[in-house]
Amino acid sequence: MSVIVQKFGGSSVATAERIKAAARRAVRAKQAGDQVVMVVSARGDTTDDLIALAQEITEQPPAREMDMLLSTGEQISVALMAMAIHEMGEPAISFTGVQIGIRTDSTHTKARIREISTERIREALREGKIAIVAGFQGVDEKYDITTLGRGGSDTTAVALAAVLKHDATAKEEERRVECEIYTDVDGVYTTDPRLVPEARKMDAISYDEMLELASMGAGVMHSRSIEFAKKYDVPLMVRSSFSDAEGTWIVPETEWMKQVVVCGVAIAKDETRILIDGVPDKPGVSHRLFSLIASQSIAVDMIGQSFGSGGKASIGFTVLRNDLNLTLATLKPLVDELGAVIRTVEDVSKVSIVGTGMRTHTGVAEKMFAALAAENVNMKMITTGDIKISVLVEKADGAKALKAVHSAFNLQSPRPGAGVNGEQILEEFKSRPDHRIGDAVRDLAQATSRLAGMEDIVISGVSLDDEYGRITISGLPDKPGNCSRVFQAVAAAGISVETIVQNLTAVDQAEISFTVPKSDLRRALIRTQDVVRAIDPKISVAGDSDIAVLFVFGVGMRTHTGVARTMFGALAQKGINISLITTSEVCVSVMVELARGKEALQCLKEAFQIP
Repeated sequence: MSVIVQKFGGSSVATAERIKAAARRAVRAKQAGDQVVMVVSARGDTTDDLIALAQEITEQPPAREMDMLLSTGEQISVALMAMAIHEMGEPAISFTGVQIGIRTDSTHTKARIREISTERIREALREGKIAIVAGFQGVDEKYDITTLGRGGSDTTAVALAAVLKHDATAKEEERRVECEIYTDVDGVYTTDPRLVPEARKMDAISYDEMLELASMGAGVMHSRSIEFAKKYDVPLMVRSSFSDAEGTWIVPETEWMKQVVVCGVAIAKDETRILIDGVPDKPGVSHRLFSLIASQSIAVDMIGQSFGSGGKASIGFTVLRNDLNLTLATLKPLVDELGAVIRTVEDVSKVSIVGTGMRTHTGVAEKMFAALAAENVNMKMITTGDIKISVLVEKADGAKALKAVHSAFNLQSPRPGAGVNGEQILEEFKSRPDHRIGDAVRDLAQATSRLAGMEDIVISGVSLDDEYGRITISGLPDKPGNCSRVFQAVAAAGISVETIVQNLTAVDQAEISFTVPKSDLRRALIRTQDVVRAIDPKISVAGDSDIAVLFVFGVGMRTHTGVARTMFGALAQKGINISLITTSEVCVSVMVELARGKEALQCLKEAFQIP
């Protein structure tokens, strides 16, 4: 007897008829022989209505009281769902987060789960009942109600599936768990079909790819829920509430995925760019900046630290627009102390491509940049990761950029994982060996012990690569197509580019740093110099082979605000300077001088307790 966790979002329970439809799905699953746990969100616009009520009273409601208020929305939904199931002749019982034992930290409005008890759910299931749990909420050690923030109901559902799968007190058949996320779309698409109607539904996507897409604006699921799925190896499907069509499986990476260069494109419209220019180029500065931000539980995205010159460097990053004022207020005293300047750009969108195949295919960045240049779209910032490339563009150009990139990689056409061999892929996934907590932990006892800190970061590895050199372009005019010309020339020479960081360091000027294999450094430097001299002979181009790049791999690297703080702090204590930074959901990388590379590697292994 398997356990199915079914999560229904606000649109799926917005009316009485939709509640009854969701109830029928749960009843059908139970009558087919499965034990069923439902996780339900607040109905329709209930949460927005509750926020509006609070704002009628005060412009700045206390976070604790907002949690008390907002948690009532899910309480209404679970009670109505239980009534609907009873009406259909099946026993059901509803639970709040408090009743089920969802323990969190005390960060009101965006709490993190610490542990979940399985006792009451198991008791209800063994009694033949459908258990209905309020999503989005929990309770801290003081028994104050907390809410989990964006995507909280998805997080609740996948976390429940994880603890049920790794419940050491349960029978083996009770640990066969799947999680279905019911929403108003029928799966995960290559991009937002509302913006690009020819977007194609995917049959399957890897955890890492979905993590990157979720963090970059794909609104189907929140990245925190994908973190749980990957860490605890929870089979996950996104599907429609309004049809019985097969949805999209989110699964461990498989061999066929490596042949798909780009699987999807995402756009994030609610980000703001912050540039801190003129910071001292010395050890510890990055640590101080990002420690302050982390202390406010602000998630930083798209970090790009440019190569320092004249003893100064620039650090650019993005935060959610809602976090802008708090970020600026937090950083201002330190920025003033450092003698730096802080600038913001609010009317921007982030367009990102994601694909496992980027690890083994060249020319991906060049193709993306050429597509943007052809549409006269200017890039204000570039960062790359293990399986993603993100660019920041004018908000007015966001939709145009998204369509151009989607078309450039032919994502509207059938391919493996999106319209080709779908049944074979599904069968491959269902018949795979059961890996618990990915590559980091395979033993059930270890998995269970980790449930006491469910959302703690899992670092899977730290590595050093000293086979790359860096090219830095300073003073490149900030115009559409200039960046593309550089990478077209490098790609035409058959040279692969690994890491790219672009920052706007002055008015109408950009700085670009990128890495290439040391064996190709001289050729790449000549190609780059030829291109930029044709643009403006005054542009500076420099090459450097005395660098090493360190990588820290894990799950949810961006949303865990303490990762960068730990990484930068460990290097700062050793007096190791960071000359370049890039981030993604699965990897944070930094560049240091070659002579200190091995020392930096050991330092980070000790900081993250990696043997």
